[in-house]
Amino acid sequence: MRIHYECIACAVNQAQKIAEMSTEDFEKRRRAMLFVARKLGELFSEDSIPAVSGGILFLELYRFLGDDDPFNGYKETSTRLARKVARDIGVPKDFKAALKLAIAGNVIDFAVGYDPSKMEEDIFGVTGEELRVDHSDELLRALENAGVLLYLTDNCGEVYFDRLLLEFIRRRFPGLRIYVAAKDGPIINDATVADLLEAGFNEFAEVISTGSRLPGTPLEHSSGEFRRIFNAADVIIAKGQANFETLSDLGDSRVFFLLKAKCPPIARELGVERGSLLCVRGGKIDD
Repeated sequence: MRIHYECIACAVNQAQKIAEMSTEDFEKRRRAMLFVARKLGELFSEDSIPAVSGGILFLELYRFLGDDDPFNGYKETSTRLARKVARDIGVPKDFKAALKLAIAGNVIDFAVGYDPSKMEEDIFGVTGEELRVDHSDELLRALENAGVLLYLTDNCGEVYFDRLLLEFIRRRFPGLRIYVAAKDGPIINDATVADLLEAGFNEFAEVISTGSRLPGTPLEHSSGEFRRIFNAADVIIAKGQANFETLSDLGDSRVFFLLKAKCPPIARELGVERGSLLCVRGGKIDD
C-alpha cells in the first residue's frame, strides 16, 4: 500500500509520542521533533510505504534520543493484561471464533492511542461483531491442503490472542509445520522474537525473526532466511495494518490478512468503513 495523505501526520504524531515516552525533558523533546521535521522530506515520497518510511524514521529517532525501546513500559502493561484475558478465554472450539479473537487482539495498538486497561471489555465487544470481509472459509480450505503455515505477528500483547488461534490450528491440523515470525528488535509496540518466546510459541511452532525491526514485513528489508521460509510457505497469515501496508501490493493469494481497519487510509484502500473487522485474501476485495 502506498502512502495516503494522512500518513505523514500519523508518523509525526507517533514520533511525538516516542519523544514524550522517552524523556521528560521539554528541550530534548523540542530538539527531537525538529530532528523529525528535517527527516520527513528525506524519508517520505509519493511511492513510500507508510510502515517502512515511518519505521525508518522511528528507528532514527530512537538513536537521536538514545532510547532503544521507549515503549517498554507500555508493552509490559499490554502483555500482562492480554496474558490474563487470553488465559481466561481459553482456546475456542470453533475456527471462526478463534479467528475473530485473533482479529480482536488487533485493538491493542498504541499507534492509535489505545488504552490497555480497556482490553477485556473491547476484546469481548469485538468478538461479537461480524467480519465485514470474510474469507475465513477460503483460509480453512487452504490450511486443509497446506504443509507449511507462516504466521506474521503484529503487536506484543496481541500475540496472546494469536496464540489461541494457532493452538486451534495446531489441534485441527497436527501435521502442519508452523512458523511464527516477529521483529528482530523493538520498534514501537511490535512483538519481538523475545516476546514470542516469553509467550510460549516455541511449544507448538518454530519461532523466527523477520530479520528486520521495521513494522510489517517489508521483504526487501528482511533476511535471506526469512524470505526463504516466506517463499516456501503454503499459507501465510498476516496480522495487523502494517503487514497489510507492506504485503498487500504483492497480490499473493497465499496471504490472508487479519486486521481491524483502524485508520481511514486502510479503510479507504479496502473500500470498507473504518473499524471493520477483516479476513482478506491476497490484499484485495473482489467487486
